[in-house]
Amino acid sequence: MASPSARGQRRTAALLLTPFFGLFAAVTLAPLLYAAWLSLFTTRTSGLGFGGTENVFTGLGNYARALSDEAFRDGFLVIAAYCAIYIPVMIGGSLVLALLLDSGLAKARSFFQLALFLPHAVPGLIAALIWVYLYTPGLSPVIDLLESGGIGINFLSVDNAVFSAANIAVWEWTGYNMVIFYAALQAVPRETLDAAKVDGAGAVRTALSIKVPMIGPAIALAVLFTVIGSIQLFTEPKVIYNASSAIGSSWTPNMYVQTAAFQNNDFGLAAAASLLIALFAAVLSFAVTRISRRGSKS
Repeated sequence: MASPSARGQRRTAALLLTPFFGLFAAVTLAPLLYAAWLSLFTTRTSGLGFGGTENVFTGLGNYARALSDEAFRDGFLVIAAYCAIYIPVMIGGSLVLALLLDSGLAKARSFFQLALFLPHAVPGLIAALIWVYLYTPGLSPVIDLLESGGIGINFLSVDNAVFSAANIAVWEWTGYNMVIFYAALQAVPRETLDAAKVDGAGAVRTALSIKVPMIGPAIALAVLFTVIGSIQLFTEPKVIYNASSAIGSSWTPNMYVQTAAFQNNDFGLAAAASLLIALFAAVLSFAVTRISRRGSKS
């Protein structure tokens, strides 16, 4: 039988955790359950389009429609191409900047940390609008400068849209992850670094062989969050689409959901597609976590 002190600790823990679980149920579980319920129904019009509408139970029909829709499947190919460009450049750039700031050669560390972090402080929508302005011919001084040098690039075309969206995200998130990596580097034991110097290791060898492996968990966590965020890609391509409709209104999975729900009023299909995206994100997150754990054990 538990002692009175143990029962008191449990009651205190339950009291402190109740607000969290209440909010979690209200803002996470309830919307998921409602989306799951919506995904089982579809709206049909009777009377050759002149009658009323009714919700008809379709079971897994909406999931089959989403998976069989080429536009939805192509959205994941876009995400794959986006991740192939964005994640290595952003994570690699953040790591290099963090290592430079942590090196003995870096001066004015606080200034550079703030300067590099500032792009992340800009809201994503505002950042996308700024970059779309720089991508728009006739408005962008960057395009005018490139054209004066004989270089013509249409950043808003179908072929370049992935690079344009990835560039916006790199600008937004490099400084943020650089701060995380720099903070992790501060926890590396100085004794280990001093021992490496005594053994004759240079700055580059110390960074690659000691610092980077020791902040591996921070890098893995940043990659995990970046993958999850990439699957939810919406703001940047949506702003690009509004500036140039070359990429289509269902270019990414989230844009597909938005189009299905608010343009086609097909909420059942939108709910099913949303849950499929969430399932894909969960599976991919699990895979990234397992791979990072294996890498840390080896």
